Amino acid sequence: MRAPTARRPPSLPALLTAVRACKLCAAQLPLGPRPVLQMHASARILIASQAPGRKVHATGIPFDDASGERLRTWLGMPRETFYDPRQVAILPMGFCYPGSGHGGDLPPRPECAPAWRAELLARLARLELTLVIGRYAQAWHLPASGVTLTEAVQAWRAHWPHTVALPHPSPRNTPWLKRHPWFERDLLPPLQARVQQVLAGSVARKSVR
Repeated sequence: MRAPTARRPPSLPALLTAVRACKLCAAQLPLGPRPVLQMHASARILIASQAPGRKVHATGIPFDDASGERLRTWLGMPRETFYDPRQVAILPMGFCYPGSGHGGDLPPRPECAPAWRAELLARLARLELTLVIGRYAQAWHLPASGVTLTEAVQAWRAHWPHTVALPHPSPRNTPWLKRHPWFERDLLPPLQARVQQVLAGSVARKSVR
């Protein structure tokens, strides 16, 4: 008897189509499902973030808000590069806007990451830098750290140069930035240099093909 044939994993375009059609937690989403992500197998930088806000839900463009403006400033990255999926993948912990609660948006829906994240991350074989934004992303990508978000950001050298924990760039975190001036003084300059190093390598690889 012939052994059963193992199921071939879907192609990345087919997987992304399935993700964008996901309605797994539709009943819990106040504005309905609209998964927002950016990905290509050639991406060298991964932005592992939290969940889209209301404005991003409306446009369908990740970080198309004040948080995105601040994040791009932190990285020293122009908008056209940021939105090039061949260079930058953007995978929030929850792909849909979860709604708002007291003091800000609700946490990412817990159904999303177990359903899709591992399979998507497995397709990013060329990553050189992962930026872990917020405590929910930290729990997935840096589970052994066992520390607060602030402590994880302070310990940025522990996983350098491949993984860096960052606070959320939301304007709501401006008081945090004022309390921790070392973030912009000590972390951002080497981070921007590392981002440019990775992007320059990506451009160089394209030029020799």
